[in-house]
Order: sequence, then C-alpha cells, then structure tokens
Amino acid sequence: MGRRLSRVYDEYLVVSAQAGDRAAFARLAESWQKRLLAHAYRLTGDADLALDVVQDGWADIVRGLPGLKEPSVFPAWAYRIITRRAADAIGRAQRKRRTEAAYALEPEAHNTTAKRMEASADAGPLSRAITELPVKQRAVIGLYYLEEFSVTEISVALSVPAGTVKTRLMHARKKLRQILEGDNHAQSQYR
Repeated sequence: MGRRLSRVYDEYLVVSAQAGDRAAFARLAESWQKRLLAHAYRLTGDADLALDVVQDGWADIVRGLPGLKEPSVFPAWAYRIITRRAADAIGRAQRKRRTEAAYALEPEAHNTTAKRMEASADAGPLSRAITELPVKQRAVIGLYYLEEFSVTEISVALSVPAGTVKTRLMHARKKLRQILEGDNHAQSQYR
C-alpha cells in the first residue's frame, strides 16, 4: 500500500473509531503499535519502559481521540502523546535512580531486554551509528527517515519548533557521517 493511501486509510480508521467502531480502533492500534513502540524505545532506550510508555499512551489516545478535530494529524498527535509519556517516564526513572543511589552505592544492572531488542534490529553500520546519537537526535532521525514525517509533523510530535527539528537533523546527519566515515576508515585499514 502506497504511503499516501496508507495515510488515507488511517484517516478513515480514525473517523470510524471516533464514531464508535471498535474494530476500526483495533485496526488503527494494530497499524500504529510497532511504530509508536519504536519511537518510545528511541526515546527511552529501555524495552520494558517503552512498552509501558506506549501502553499508557494508548490510554491517552483512547481518551483524546473523540476530541481530535482533524484525522490527518493523528500520526503527529499520537507521537506527541508518546513523546510526553516517554519524558514523564524518563523523569520518574531518573528520580527513582537518584533515590536508590542515595540508599546504596551499587552499580546499575544492565538491561538485557534492551540489548536483545537492539540485537534483533538491523545490526548494520547505519543502525549502530543511529544508536550512538543523542536521544533527541535519534528521535528526529527516526521520525524523518523511518516514519517519513515532515519537519512540521516532527515539530508537532516532539513539541519543539520546526527550526529545532532542522537543527537536530543537521547535527544528527553530521554526527552520523562522522561515525560512518570512521567505521569505513577503520575497516579499510584491516583489509
């Protein structure tokens, strides 16, 4: 299904779900679950936390869907909800870590679930390079190239000005180029 046709179908599902069609909402949720989960993971870096963020986000989407005036903005609107939920979850996790650190000086355990999720993703050089980007740049790159969002849609989804989106894209591209050129240089030395 073409990208434009997919958007039109999503708009139809949104309107149907707003009218109370549960099957349409189920199809909408099924269509967007993986993408929203990938976005949450890009923001949190933790598979379990990303699942929680998306689950909470869907609760917000269900509550807010009847009030959504323009079905075509559903993608950016849903990503914005997930972005806010992720920020809240990260804040809670940081507060919890600070509290735990005050009581004990033990090193933080590594999250094996997140490592499995990363390993199951494409382990190509570009994917590895994207994981090295700062969270905000990773989110913009993912939305722009993987989800094919416009700068305006990303601006809405992340609640930042369009200029900020452009700046993050520029810095992310520059850093990716440096990382990838470094990998190519290192590989050519060993040949």
